[in-house]
Amino acid sequence: MASRKESGSVSSTAMASTGGTLDSPVKQIQIEGLVVLKIIKHYQEEGQGSEVVQGVLLGLVVDDRLEITNCFPFPQHTEDDADFDEVQYQMEMMRSLRHVNIDHLHVGWYQSTYYGSFVSRALLDSQFSYQHAIEESVVLIYDPIKTAQGSLSLKAYRLTPKLMEICKEKDFTPEGLKKASIGFENMFEEVPIVIKNSHLINVLMWDLEDKSTVADKHELLNLSSSNHLEKSLQLLMDRVDDMSQDIVKYNTYSRNLSKQQQQKHQYLQRRQQENAQRQSRGEPPLLEEDISKMFKPPQPPPRMDTLLIAGQINNYCQNVKELTSQNLGKLFMVEALQGHN
Repeated sequence: MASRKESGSVSSTAMASTGGTLDSPVKQIQIEGLVVLKIIKHYQEEGQGSEVVQGVLLGLVVDDRLEITNCFPFPQHTEDDADFDEVQYQMEMMRSLRHVNIDHLHVGWYQSTYYGSFVSRALLDSQFSYQHAIEESVVLIYDPIKTAQGSLSLKAYRLTPKLMEICKEKDFTPEGLKKASIGFENMFEEVPIVIKNSHLINVLMWDLEDKSTVADKHELLNLSSSNHLEKSLQLLMDRVDDMSQDIVKYNTYSRNLSKQQQQKHQYLQRRQQENAQRQSRGEPPLLEEDISKMFKPPQPPPRMDTLLIAGQINNYCQNVKELTSQNLGKLFMVEALQGHN
């Protein structure tokens, strides 16, 4: 599965067939209902538990609106399938869609998530590859856990312009991130989604809703969400542990840097005193030495991983907040219903 996670980063050869970078930014995403069903079906057929499924989004850009009209999944394969070429597979799929007059332009990719665990370096690198080649590219994050509770969870994200510049320069040092004012809260930007269906589909949905039983509607008041809350808190604690380990690494780096600066200062003082003594004795001063070679500064730990962990922690907190607020709302509704009866 590790190889498939990296596959979200499509090569520039596959992206070149889309016609290059577009000019207008994306302010809204319009996605066909059939595409949503394809994504859900893809996870139901191939996703198991924490298994991540991915695929390609196809469509076109109209003014400042990105219209997603089709998609196709990345096929399941293991690391033993060394002969499988994902770039060639995508090119053949787009060529086949073009032959039958279906929108075949790359506009992004989609990925499933497990309890909101999607903020990672793999997703960052993949989305940067897409967005660098096609400015309007987005990544759709589908959460099957929330969707199974009766509410479709589908969100679209893009990298912010500041993060795009940092990724282009590959300057992930603390100084570079501080200079660009990059924090976990401004790494990704969410784009609003509108799901569009044809009139016939809308009529069918109204008909199905009229035929649905009353018992099915009462499922929305189900309060058995302790398992989801427990799992979310467990994942949150794991990421907090990762954050604490990164903090320890950075504190160790700060101590080593401070210790080296003290050693360098003491060395320069001793050398200055020795030169003064030699000068008083009429001897020539010591030869100049390259201080930077003698005291090589320690390598700072990468800060981008820490920012991603902080962003994932924030995402978990938002999920827990949303889950608890929904449960409180359900409790008040159930209390009102019981009082009415």
